[in-house]
Amino acid sequence: MRRVAITGIGAVSPNGIGRESFWQASRNGVSGVRRIARFDPTPFQVQVAGQVPEEFDEKQWVDPKDRPHVSRAVPLALCSVAEALADAGLDPAHMTRDELRAIGVMVGSGGGSQDFTEEQYRLFYTGHIKQCSVYTVPTGTIGTLASEVSMKFGFRGLSHIVSTGCTSSTDAMGYAFHHIRYGMLDTVVAGGVDAPLAPLILRGFQLMRIMSTRWNDQPERASRPFSRDRDGFVIAEGAWFFIFEEMERARARGARIYGEVTGYGSTCEAYHRVRLEECGEEPARAIGMALAESGIAPSDVQYISYHGTSTELNDRIETRAVKLAFNGHAYKLPGSSIKSLIGHPQGACGAAGVASILLAMRDGVVHPTINVDEPDPNCDLDYVPTTARKLAIEHAVANCIAFGSKNSAMVLRKVE
Repeated sequence: MRRVAITGIGAVSPNGIGRESFWQASRNGVSGVRRIARFDPTPFQVQVAGQVPEEFDEKQWVDPKDRPHVSRAVPLALCSVAEALADAGLDPAHMTRDELRAIGVMVGSGGGSQDFTEEQYRLFYTGHIKQCSVYTVPTGTIGTLASEVSMKFGFRGLSHIVSTGCTSSTDAMGYAFHHIRYGMLDTVVAGGVDAPLAPLILRGFQLMRIMSTRWNDQPERASRPFSRDRDGFVIAEGAWFFIFEEMERARARGARIYGEVTGYGSTCEAYHRVRLEECGEEPARAIGMALAESGIAPSDVQYISYHGTSTELNDRIETRAVKLAFNGHAYKLPGSSIKSLIGHPQGACGAAGVASILLAMRDGVVHPTINVDEPDPNCDLDYVPTTARKLAIEHAVANCIAFGSKNSAMVLRKVE
């Protein structure tokens, strides 16, 4: 079986546009959560979100004439993919058609173009029917999001969307890993994007009573994974993409290798649309499957990127699952939640976690979990609170948990 390298990283994050800006802010514990500016949040109990800084220029990625016909996710994804390609030293503009046919695209997204579809309904029901997009159906079809990436860069290999809730990007990267590992492709552009900042989406999450409502005046304090005084998650947008390559191919062309994907596991509790099963057995089993495919023991892992949503249920049960998966090693295992810094970018969150792991491996420093002001006795592991920490990482786990009882995990290894 072939080895799989990651040779390029792109990021468009609430706390920084571009890979290094995202990582510098994350290392320094800088939050990207702020008052919502995309629309007036005053009528809502929830008025904060992880929002990409306003200086992000959509026009650089989508022609202004086309922007009404695509979702916000499209410019976010295109910007992130372009950075990952440049970082990997790949230029589609100078590739032959056969070379472009050999590159696949796998996008993970929970909501896809829901914001676009919401806007079309708003136009229709407020009497602005003529303003509705001629592309209402194709753009509202989630698979078209991957096509936008393929069309922008000319990739002619498979172009797929994986939409499994919050595990979407982890699953997309898992499929990319297996396609290369088992010889079906040599190169895959893989990662995640979500852009759920729209009034009805916000209202829908608010109705479930799982969002933070207490920190509208101090947005940067709203996302509080593992802290006893947390009151829910913070919705967010963003895009994180990678170049996955067969290892020997990457080495032959002299590519910089951030890390190697060595294992992936996914399970379903078959339990509830939203709630997690208290026992934590299935998320633990997903981690165990990823470790088994990697051929390593739990004690070989130095770091975990937690799902860490900042909801009481998720944080408590994820902590339990990590204890089951790692046994006594769990108490020796540092881990942190990127969501404390950026909010919860839905299906893109797994990709954000993988980006943070790879950059931590490169620099020997892991980002903190901020806002852990009151330790929860039910969450008693090492969450790297408050400040970054020097840490040499050989193996790390990226963990994700989703609506619909889904769980996915990925193992990454540092390559010397």
